[in-house]
Amino acid sequence: MLPIARIMMAFLLLAAQRPPRPEPEEPPVVLPSGKSQKREILKADFEKSKSEAADLLELAQQLKEDLEKNDAYVLDLRTLKKAEDIEKLAKRIKDRMKRHI
Repeated sequence: MLPIARIMMAFLLLAAQRPPRPEPEEPPVVLPSGKSQKREILKADFEKSKSEAADLLELAQQLKEDLEKNDAYVLDLRTLKKAEDIEKLAKRIKDRMKRHI
């Protein structure tokens, strides 16, 4: 039984050392206009992220103003809603950026 275990161990070690097979690259998709589809998607996502970043900045400034106006111990529910909107918007931007890594 010991020689079989050695053979199996050697087989497992050899299998672990084999480099993984590279996945075949898909040819780039070209739009009828002649532009790369991936590049156009990246460009659209970049513009959307810039637009949402401007919205994020505006919401953050509104949140700051609301917090300065409120009493020290009272929180307006609209202020909490703005904080949640900021969080959702930031997550959308982050997820869009991570999608192309």
